[in-house]
Amino acid sequence: MIHPSTSVRPEPEARNGPLAVDVSNLRKEFFRRDGRRWLLPRRRRVPALKGVTFTIERGECVAILGQNGSGKSTLVRLLSTLLLHDGGTARIFGHDAFAESRAVRRLVNRVSVEASFFKKMSAHENLGYAARFYGMTPGETGRKLPEILKRVGFPAGRSREPMEALSRGMQQKVALARALLTSPILLLLDEPTTGLDPRSKHEVQQFIREMREQHDSTILLCTHDLAEAESLADRVGILDRGELLCLEPVDELKARYGAGTLEEAFFAATGKSIEDEEDDEEDRDRKELA
Repeated sequence: MIHPSTSVRPEPEARNGPLAVDVSNLRKEFFRRDGRRWLLPRRRRVPALKGVTFTIERGECVAILGQNGSGKSTLVRLLSTLLLHDGGTARIFGHDAFAESRAVRRLVNRVSVEASFFKKMSAHENLGYAARFYGMTPGETGRKLPEILKRVGFPAGRSREPMEALSRGMQQKVALARALLTSPILLLLDEPTTGLDPRSKHEVQQFIREMREQHDSTILLCTHDLAEAESLADRVGILDRGELLCLEPVDELKARYGAGTLEEAFFAATGKSIEDEEDDEEDRDRKELA
């Protein structure tokens, strides 16, 4: 089947079977309430993603840059089957992300900035619970958990401490460890290093590199960290108010906008700095109604 967007994008080569990610004209809208709460509210549609189209080949790392509220988290949640779409298509290794969600969930894992845990339980207990949920036996869990925690740089002596006693960086490492329990071949990373101290940030970034080199993982990294995107990704895209403006290697992206740095390219594409904080209507809608 030929998608309508074929005429405006080159057909990628699927060297090793189906593409890891194949998104065409993907759309998502949320409803926003107008008027005061004690009056009969009116609701209007607010677009979060506006016909996004892109592909990712197996083993590739793609970074999507965008401010808060640009649609990055919505994109990750759609691809991880946590949201239903309002139009377009998304295929993960040949599977329809919305019609074959069970098959897709076996291939994908998501790590987000708002990773949730049982705060009173320890890292080991949280991971053990997730392992049982994924169908791992007690023997497998006992062998695998220490190995996974070591791989993400989590100190073994702290694995029995309650999650609420751990730093933000330590908690994010547990989130990465949890993502590894299912040996995902597609990692969806939504701001994985936001709020981390420099050392923890470096360790997480090194872990991402190792996942590609040692486990043939495909990675979609959504971030507002320009240096992180440039150092980790094969291609970088810019998402602005739900529209994917471009997606290409960093050097080509800079050349497209006549920029000397990725920061200058982002500003040329969007007209604003990536650090600027806006009172973003779409972001508020997602928090309230998603």
